[in-house]
Amino acid sequence: MADRPRPKLLITDLDNTLWDWFDAWYQSFSGMLEELCELSGVEQDVLERQIRAVHQARGTTEYSNLVNEVPALVAAAAPDAPAVAFNEALHVLNSRRKSVTKLYPGVRESLASLKNAGVRVVAYTESGAFWTEWRMRHTGLDGVIDVLYSAPDHDLPDGMRPEDLRTGHLPPSAYGLKVTKHHHVPRGVYKPSEDVLRSILEDQGCQPSEAVYVGDSLMKDIAMARATGVLDVHAAYGQVQKRPEYGLLQRVSNWPDEDVERERALARDSAAIIPTISCAERFDEVLSVFDVALASAQ
Repeated sequence: MADRPRPKLLITDLDNTLWDWFDAWYQSFSGMLEELCELSGVEQDVLERQIRAVHQARGTTEYSNLVNEVPALVAAAAPDAPAVAFNEALHVLNSRRKSVTKLYPGVRESLASLKNAGVRVVAYTESGAFWTEWRMRHTGLDGVIDVLYSAPDHDLPDGMRPEDLRTGHLPPSAYGLKVTKHHHVPRGVYKPSEDVLRSILEDQGCQPSEAVYVGDSLMKDIAMARATGVLDVHAAYGQVQKRPEYGLLQRVSNWPDEDVERERALARDSAAIIPTISCAERFDEVLSVFDVALASAQ
């Protein structure tokens, strides 16, 4: 720490670092799944297996066209489309997502304090573009974060466009980010890829010694930052792997089996990766790394 210059760039993860993505996902997805089981009569374990297959094919756990591609739901809904027959389940998903998605305490004030001190703030997430942009708008971070680096959106069935998945009657101007610049990382490249982090540093004109990276995943965020020479800060408050509900995410996620097993092994051995700095309770603990005081809440 002593031989490093004062950092001028914060690179932050988003999910489970700035907001509790897992809780919002679990509350909304489990509610939808319960409704789907009741409405369709299909057993939950059958739905879980088929949902995971769709998630793996599309490369995301937040696939907007999911119910229309689950074979058991297609059969149960015939001759209607599952999204029509089981609309009540989708309503549960969307309403819970809106009500539960919110910033962790101190995040907004911390980011404002850093920007006021001249620190540039960028974000890097593996989540897809559409739902990342939605969470940025929903939590009021459009313009607070200078640049967003995210995965591109998932693949869609032939002939389907992203706008075909939009519900309601909002104009195109209601989507996307208005102030924050949004760049995509290469498709199929995931954390802990050092190449992506190095490309972000190059894009920002910043040396590794001038940057700080904060994220919740020891296996992905912290390992990547350390390998790249960026000061790593662990958002320990955002770890969710030991929550009982986390098993549902593992059962339906798009992650390869080897990633799930590696994560389980790491959860059993918390000393496998030791972060340089840890934020135990709140995001605003990262301010001490920059020698910046917390701004007053607005």
